[in-house]
Amino acid sequence: MSGRYSQSASFEVLRNRFGLDLASLDIRPRYNIAPGQVVPLAVAGKSRYLKAMRWGLIPSWVKDFSFGEGSFNVRAETLMEKTSFKSSFQKRRCLVLADGFYEWRVIEGGRKKIPMRIALKSREPFAMAGIWDIWEHPSRGPMESFAIVTTQANDFMRPIHERMPVILRPQDEAKWLDPRLKDICALVPLLTPAPSGPFEVYEVSSLINSPVNDSPECFNPASHTEEGG
Repeated sequence: MSGRYSQSASFEVLRNRFGLDLASLDIRPRYNIAPGQVVPLAVAGKSRYLKAMRWGLIPSWVKDFSFGEGSFNVRAETLMEKTSFKSSFQKRRCLVLADGFYEWRVIEGGRKKIPMRIALKSREPFAMAGIWDIWEHPSRGPMESFAIVTTQANDFMRPIHERMPVILRPQDEAKWLDPRLKDICALVPLLTPAPSGPFEVYEVSSLINSPVNDSPECFNPASHTEEGG
C-alpha cells in the first residue's frame, strides 16, 4: 500500500458511523493525507473518541525521530514478531478513519505510474486497522504517532498493488479498539483482505502526486487531456 489516503466526511457523519464521543476533536476534510502529517484517529478508553497523531510510527524505545519516516505502514504478518510493533499491537490500537486510499499502478515496464483511488461504492467512510505509540522528543515532549496495518491484496487490488490496508468490518471495530483485549492471537483473524465487492477503483489526476494538493479536485477522475494522464 502506498502512503496516501483521504478522510473528507464531516464530524457528524463520523460520529454516527463510529460512535464517537461528542467531545472529540474538530476536524476538517482531507483529500490527500501523507506520511508525516497529523490527523485524527479513533481510540477507545471509557468512550470512543478522536485523538490527533502523526502518521509514521515511532516506537517509544527508539532514539532516532527519523524511524517514523519508514514506518507509516506495518505488515500484518510481522506484527507479533517485530519488537518495534508487538507492544503497540497488544496495547495501543486505533481506527484510521478514511473514505478512500490511493495507489499507483505501474505500467510500461515500471517507467510510468498511474494514480488510482480506491473507495467504497457507497462513498461511506470505513476504518483501517492502526497501531500507535508515544515517543519522548528531546525538546518537544511526548509525540504520538501511528501506522496503518497492511495485508495481502484481495482480487480487486491485486492488479494494482500486492498490498492493501487492513479494512475492518464494522462488527470487528470494537474488538480491535478494546483496550482490555490483550490476547493478540484473538486479533489475528481480523487482519485479512477486505472483500472486493463493496469497493471500486478509478484513475485520478497527477494532482495526488504532491501532498501540497489537498482539495476536492483530488477525487476527480483523471482527464486524459492532461499531460501524462
